[in-house]
Amino acid sequence: MNNYKSGKLAEFLARLFLRLKGYRVLCKNYKTGKGMNIGEVDFIAQKGKTIAFVEVKKRGNLELAAFAISENQKKRIIRGAEMFLKQHPQYKNFDLRFDAVLMVFPFKIRHIKNAWMVETVN
Repeated sequence: MNNYKSGKLAEFLARLFLRLKGYRVLCKNYKTGKGMNIGEVDFIAQKGKTIAFVEVKKRGNLELAAFAISENQKKRIIRGAEMFLKQHPQYKNFDLRFDAVLMVFPFKIRHIKNAWMVETVN
């Protein structure tokens, strides 16, 4: 299986995993903008009054996966979150979180809530 297909499989399994934990997936592969201003989130999920912007990383071990989220990726995810909230004002009073789902095949998975903190999201 090539990296693209295994990445898509990892994203699917991460969504399924969070659904089993009681989350509702609001959208997947959310993208906005072009070029350097692109905002991109693997998927956005809701549980109660919390919206989680989730990045999925699949690597050879969980530690490598944890360190694979770059500062540039975090910025793209934050831009995506800002645009999502502008387009969906019904979530403006929800708690916001940036999560990571780390994965190793054949099947190790770890959900990290608040994988990184952001001072404000408009």
